[in-house]
Amino acid sequence: MPTATPPAARASGDGRREANAASVLRAVLDHGPVARSGIARLSGLSPAAVSRQCTDLARLGLVREVPELVAASGVGRPQIPVDLHTGETGGPLVAGVHIGVPRSAFGLTDLRGTVLVRHDFRHDGIPATELADRVGRGLSAFLAEHAPDGGRVLGVGAAIGGWVDPATATVVRHDALGWHHHPLGAELRRRTGLPVRVDNHARAVAQSELLFGRPAARRSLVHLFVGNVVDAALSIAGVVHSGPRSGAGDVAHLPVPESTVRCPCGRTGCLEATVSDTVLGRRAVERGIVPEPSAALLVDAAATGDRRADALLRERARAVGRATGLLLDVLNPDLVVVTEQSSLLQPEYLDDIRAAAVGQSHVCDDPERIVVPHAGPAALLVAAATVVLNPLFKSPLQTFGNTAAMLPSA
Repeated sequence: MPTATPPAARASGDGRREANAASVLRAVLDHGPVARSGIARLSGLSPAAVSRQCTDLARLGLVREVPELVAASGVGRPQIPVDLHTGETGGPLVAGVHIGVPRSAFGLTDLRGTVLVRHDFRHDGIPATELADRVGRGLSAFLAEHAPDGGRVLGVGAAIGGWVDPATATVVRHDALGWHHHPLGAELRRRTGLPVRVDNHARAVAQSELLFGRPAARRSLVHLFVGNVVDAALSIAGVVHSGPRSGAGDVAHLPVPESTVRCPCGRTGCLEATVSDTVLGRRAVERGIVPEPSAALLVDAAATGDRRADALLRERARAVGRATGLLLDVLNPDLVVVTEQSSLLQPEYLDDIRAAAVGQSHVCDDPERIVVPHAGPAALLVAAATVVLNPLFKSPLQTFGNTAAMLPSA
């Protein structure tokens, strides 16, 4: 009578299968379209293991063969490349939502982190108690219009500032929105009927850089987010640090060299009180540059040649750079990613951030280590989608299987 496989052995085998599937999927993400022999070389797996994993991943709809790329004059048995099943070819999609202070954004993103369609959703004047429900209804309407069958959408990834607990999909604290222990994930799921994951937007951008961005990010990365909320994220060896109760990344009260701005906390020179979009918009109104407190209007004014707007944006860029210099000295990462509106759109403001950072730092003399997100202006929607895509790429068989089981019928 055959001996039953011990549970530990079964778990070990399942773990290897999952790890192999993740290695194959990552190789296809980084190098696809790529032949199976290339995947074997890149992943270190045997050709037989690669073939098995490609079959499993193709069955789930995550990869597909691309026979049209086989050279017609090739000698011997053709090597059919494998690529991700992207949105253009009917592959899976993720709904992403970034919830900001004056507005939110919805998007549909494919497995390569390409945003296929987006929609901005303004919510000025909506009470905090109604905001999540209104965003959920807006997202539901967006999905009904752009993904009416629902079967291709794996789930919803939500990115938001403040203190977020991904384990419970809860916004622990977001002072600007007036949310405390807010069950955002449950509310979005109630409105969309889809699985929902939630994370802080600084961590989500860091994850998107690890998944889709520059190779240096996988060694060590600091991400600084500058918007109405100012926060940060740290990644070492491909792992984003969350800290106890997912509270890491609060840099709102980091002291900025040379800043004398009064902070509501009672101190002077705090980072958020010095550089946030809220503060920037208010200064722009006070100086008569724009009619209402809006960082976006200020950026538009600078783009049309308003020197006062340009000077104010450069002033902020230098303050962001000085804070970046402090982070460089403390953490000395391979890469610093700065998400800040003006530098996402105009490289000269990134140059100002770099110059101030290198001038402040005692350990970094290479301005090229400071970059904007790889996705540019789409960074926050790609980050929101990455909240779902990151666990998928790490554990495709289990994650996709669990997600697919909860999806509505196509």
